[in-house]
Amino acid sequence: MDPRRSGRVAEALREELEELIAYELNDPRIQSTDVVEVLISPDARHACVRLQIVGSAAEQRATLEALEHASRHLRRELANRLGLFRVPELHFEAAIAADLDARARQLLRRIRRGRPRNQAPHGNGGD
Repeated sequence: MDPRRSGRVAEALREELEELIAYELNDPRIQSTDVVEVLISPDARHACVRLQIVGSAAEQRATLEALEHASRHLRRELANRLGLFRVPELHFEAAIAADLDARARQLLRRIRRGRPRNQAPHGNGGD
């Protein structure tokens, strides 16, 4: 597939999936999610959908399972809305895992303070 066309299709898929997931799926397992990006394979048969999911690791897993379960419905809706002859298989993954999210917040706090974890504050050492 032409890289420009692939990019346009990926962006169209991202926009439509964002709307479908947020407003049209009624599964209680699906938490608040944002579609971060859609990556399409070179043969256009598979699409990796990266999601920003709010919640714990268990809630993220439940949301991903619910979306995998609804993938056939989502593909059918995408085909109707976008007029694509072949909609790629959808594979969902969290953009950042819940355990990494907590670690990232901790690292950002350390960066904001401006010193590494093991560095002692100045003024305690003798010459």
